[in-house]
Amino acid sequence: MKILGLDSSGLVASAAVVEDDVLLAEYTTNYKKTHSQMLLPMLEELKNRIELDLQSLDAIAVASGPGSFTGLRIGAATAKGLGLALHKPLVEVPTLEGLAYTLWGTGRLICPLMDARRNQVYTGLYEFVPAKAELSQTELLLHTVSGQRAADISDILNEINTLGRKVIFLGDGVPVYREKIEEQVKVPFVFAPASCNRQRAAAVAALGAVYFREGKIVSAKEHRPEYLRKSQAEREREEKGGLA
Repeated sequence: MKILGLDSSGLVASAAVVEDDVLLAEYTTNYKKTHSQMLLPMLEELKNRIELDLQSLDAIAVASGPGSFTGLRIGAATAKGLGLALHKPLVEVPTLEGLAYTLWGTGRLICPLMDARRNQVYTGLYEFVPAKAELSQTELLLHTVSGQRAADISDILNEINTLGRKVIFLGDGVPVYREKIEEQVKVPFVFAPASCNRQRAAAVAALGAVYFREGKIVSAKEHRPEYLRKSQAEREREEKGGLA
């Protein structure tokens, strides 16, 4: 099984190809250039480097949101264009699940944090659990403890305190809210290191392969990003309408 993974949901732009349990190639940047300038050239470079025949892909996995509205639209347009041109299905990988999957195997509660501004984060809580009771502990599945949503940073930290479990934080919201985390969290916690604290298309592709086997696919035409909340422009229009 060969899966192309794409993630442009946040500050990171990333593309990767996973075949079975092997990462063939990954191209990830976390820099100032916009994803519209980066994503397609990255994909072209990746394709050339490994002599990838795009028709050999089984599916295209894309980080489906939440995240940057512009970034999600760029990722969706790229994935939909490829899917339509190649007649390949898409696998929608929720952004925060893909982010959590970079920490595969941890025994801690996983809390991804993406800065959503206005003192809010896109967040959720995840853990890895045995696929079946009779299987070894190496057969793990990502389990959602608390589903992805836009939330006030204090709300998610209070929820973590209530659960009372060790937790690991990752995502671009960590540096923004690090002081609040250190002040408010009452359970043992750590921050993921640079090697695994941001989005990676390899994780999107690997988790996409799991979902592909489970039949969780959509057509390119059907795919829509999951924004979770209204854009700033939409909120401003509503506010102006309310004042009229």
